Amino acid sequence: MPIQTSKPANTPATLWPDTALVVFLVGFDVIARLLPHAPGFLPVAASGLFAARYLRIPAWAIVVPVLAMILSDAMLPGEDWRIQLVGFAAIAIPAIAGVLTRRWSGVLPVVATMVGSSILFFVASNAAVWAFSGMYPLSVAGLTQCYVAALPFLEKTMMGDLFWTGVLFGGAWAIQHVPAMARRSH
Repeated sequence: MPIQTSKPANTPATLWPDTALVVFLVGFDVIARLLPHAPGFLPVAASGLFAARYLRIPAWAIVVPVLAMILSDAMLPGEDWRIQLVGFAAIAIPAIAGVLTRRWSGVLPVVATMVGSSILFFVASNAAVWAFSGMYPLSVAGLTQCYVAALPFLEKTMMGDLFWTGVLFGGAWAIQHVPAMARRSH
């Protein structure tokens, strides 16, 4: 009986596609943050969700948005470190949620995960602005004022998150299905 040799599941050759995807998404997110854009209309959250659904090692998905934020923040004017820390944690929410919802396939679970993540990001990031920026009184009225003032950003963030989710997931679907559909039509 011949001895079977099999590669371990996570050899450098099998990890190459995941590594390439992480590098691409981080680079894409950094460039998007550094180029002029509408406030909140960025691919960072969608990239985290996308990575969580496509990477073979889903825990790497958290690296995508957090590393993109760290690298781009190094080239942007700084905020209060406490607000940044909360922002880094909040931008990881779509990646974490994506890992937790991987077993559900289809458009609806992806959209629901992104919408929920956008809302959680809004709640967390604006709570940090309220608590640490000094712009609002540290009271229930001040917190309410902060959230009301930030509502236009919620709309833009949600629109951006859903747009980029569509671009990333739609692009992946097209890469996987369009060549096969083209072959069938000939």
